Amino acid sequence: MRHEAVRLASPRGLAIIRRDMTESETLRRATPDDAGAISALTHQAYAKWLPVLGREPKPMTADYDHAVRAHLIDLLFVGDRLAALVETIPAVDHLLIENLAVAPDFQGRGYGRRLARHAEELARSLGYGEIRLYTNKLFAENVALYRRLGYGVDREEPFKGGFLVHMSKRI
Repeated sequence: MRHEAVRLASPRGLAIIRRDMTESETLRRATPDDAGAISALTHQAYAKWLPVLGREPKPMTADYDHAVRAHLIDLLFVGDRLAALVETIPAVDHLLIENLAVAPDFQGRGYGRRLARHAEELARSLGYGEIRLYTNKLFAENVALYRRLGYGVDREEPFKGGFLVHMSKRI
C-alpha cells in the first residue's frame, strides 16, 4: 500500500500525518464543539481500568467543556471516526501530557505512540526541552510503553489509595 506522509506539529495542531489509499488519518486541534466526543472517547478508552482501580480513572472525571478551552487537545481521525486524542498543558518549563487516549477499536495500531511523538514535536515547536506525563502505577502496560518511548520515572506519588508514576523525557 502506498503512503503519503506529512507531519506538522504546531501550536495550531492542524496536520495530516498519514494518508493511504483506503482511509485517511488526520490530526486536528479540538474545538469546543468536540467536548462531547472527547469525553466519550476517553470513557471508552479508560473503561478497561475500572476493575483494576475500583473507581473511575482521573481522565474519566475531567470537565472536557473546560479542558478544550484551557488545554491543547489534538484529535486523530481515521476516516471520519475519532480514533485517539492527546491533551497537553503548557507549563513554564515543560509540556505536560495530561491525557493520551485511544478508542478500543483502534488500540494496537500504533496511534498512542504516534500521538506521544506528536506531543513531543509540539513541545519542541513551543520551545520546550522537556515533556512530562503521569499515569497510574497499576497501568503497567502504559508505564512500559512510555519507558519504551524514552521516558524515565521521576517519582511516585500517593493518589487515591494508589500511586501516580511521574515520568519525563528530554527532547
